[in-house]
Amino acid sequence: MKRILIIEDERSIAELERDYLEIEGFEVKLKGDGHSGLKAMEEEDFQLILLDLMLPEVSGFDLCKTIRKKTDIPILMVTAKNEDIDKVRGLGLGADDYIVKPFSPSELVARVKAHLARYERLIRKDSPEDEVHIRELTINRTSRQVFIQGHEVQLRAREFDLLTFLAIHPNQVFSKEHLFERIWGIDAMGNTSTVTVHVRKIREKIESDPASPAFIETVWGAGYRFKR
Repeated sequence: MKRILIIEDERSIAELERDYLEIEGFEVKLKGDGHSGLKAMEEEDFQLILLDLMLPEVSGFDLCKTIRKKTDIPILMVTAKNEDIDKVRGLGLGADDYIVKPFSPSELVARVKAHLARYERLIRKDSPEDEVHIRELTINRTSRQVFIQGHEVQLRAREFDLLTFLAIHPNQVFSKEHLFERIWGIDAMGNTSTVTVHVRKIREKIESDPASPAFIETVWGAGYRFKR
């Protein structure tokens, strides 16, 4: 049975989320603040976290950043705010998706199922046993490791998948929409702005000068291209 942690200070909303997820067969634990939510995450195994943005004491943004350092499981941020900057900031801190209040329970369940399915496909995927070498960059598709000049850099799951897809299709331009569908899956819900966020994070990790990237090039108005 899949276990979900809900960190939400509004009890009525948390209970509504729990009830609909339990109907779908999930086991759900509720926590009303960031400190107790983080403690639960560290002591127990969960497959997905629903994280409210506006929490007492510790903000959802800060909590998301802390959780992402400890685990790669999907994080869905729940927020009453609808400004794009908040969405992009959450994605930049490691959230996988966001859902804006008020939302329908069926939409919540659909997003949870989509991200759990995508994560399972990702961790169970049988990668071919080969390496990709591009100048000082090495990508090992079997061990899912990335090296720059022999030094390993840590990429999260989708960062690795996005970098690998671009690297094995050099000098081709891919739109954000195409990359979103290819990496996150046709059943994924969210916004293509997450592609922009992930490209930025990859550049910060593999580029000597992220402002003048040597690998992933922005083709304005078209998308991204990996320079061989």
